[in-house]
Amino acid sequence: MTPLDKFKKFLGWRDTSKPHITLNDEFYAHLAPFRLPLILTVFMMLIGTIGYMAIDNFSLMDAIYQTGITFTTVGFGEISPISNMGRIFTITLIIFGFIVFSIAIGIIVEVVKRGEFQKTIKERRMLYEIARLKRHFVVCYHNEFTIQVTRQLRANHIPFVVVDPREDLEALAKKYHYPYFVSAEPHTEEGILKSHLSSAKGVITLADNVADNIATIASARLYETEIGRTRKFLIIANAKNHEDDQKLLKLGADKVVTATKLMAQRINAMAARPEMENLLQEFLYKKDTPLDMEEANVSKTSWLALKKIKVARFRDIANVTIIGIRQKDNKFIPMPKGDTIIMPESKLLLIGTSEGISKAKKIIHKKEKPEELKYV
Repeated sequence: MTPLDKFKKFLGWRDTSKPHITLNDEFYAHLAPFRLPLILTVFMMLIGTIGYMAIDNFSLMDAIYQTGITFTTVGFGEISPISNMGRIFTITLIIFGFIVFSIAIGIIVEVVKRGEFQKTIKERRMLYEIARLKRHFVVCYHNEFTIQVTRQLRANHIPFVVVDPREDLEALAKKYHYPYFVSAEPHTEEGILKSHLSSAKGVITLADNVADNIATIASARLYETEIGRTRKFLIIANAKNHEDDQKLLKLGADKVVTATKLMAQRINAMAARPEMENLLQEFLYKKDTPLDMEEANVSKTSWLALKKIKVARFRDIANVTIIGIRQKDNKFIPMPKGDTIIMPESKLLLIGTSEGISKAKKIIHKKEKPEELKYV
């Protein structure tokens, strides 16, 4: 990070990222009705200036000033003596000024009454806010699942955008506290660009039917290829049965949650080991708890690849423990010993505090042995 970047971070400076869709065309289209009163105003100012210069020999600035105060009917009076012909011209200018202002007020009232202009301004502001998000989730379709999922995302301070084509989405967003939302079909170009998927961490598609989930997954994967993204989107979907579950996984979803299966697993866990379930509920499923559990990937270039677990010294420097290793072939090693070799492209199951796990993951991602390990 450069000194300038550190200074910006200290000041809380946010880059003004530009959205893919700015709605500029729609915004200027709403301003089009104001062209007529603007043209008439300029025209009347021009006629008034020329008239005062020709009739009463005003200087250019005096003519412009007299025209301005006469046209706007502010009532400042004459800045210098005006002839009878000039007064007739002044009365005519006042009448036309009143007509122009009446037309302008009528147009403003009509535009405001329709509400489209305000709607476009609000959506445009929303798109610029969404464009500033980094590593957010695009949550597709509003339903009961979405309400519960977004509640957890908010609790864990994970940014998200809800995308749904329904017209009452703004009211729903206000009711269920969606900070960012886009009224569009998630699988369309409009939905993808407005939600700024290019800077997102992934997609959570929670449609009531599998067809919408399939369309969203396919569109996200195609867009991923189109923009040449090096890191793939994390795509999570819901399914009603095992058949749909397998179908979504084959079509590109990383994770698929089946509500009935998940409920059955939780009930079985409660029945078999209620104390353990209570422990997990207390420490792992809530925010701001003293205990967390995450998987960390060990890349081929990680300094920890082909090293023994005891070399990492996570317990000493981050107060984190490795409680499992998932090998590349999906073989799981529970409670590995200190002499266990960490293979490339394996996943370490870490348990500890959120800060400790974050520190351990940074150490794992390094290509060379960190300096702090030399003094442990």
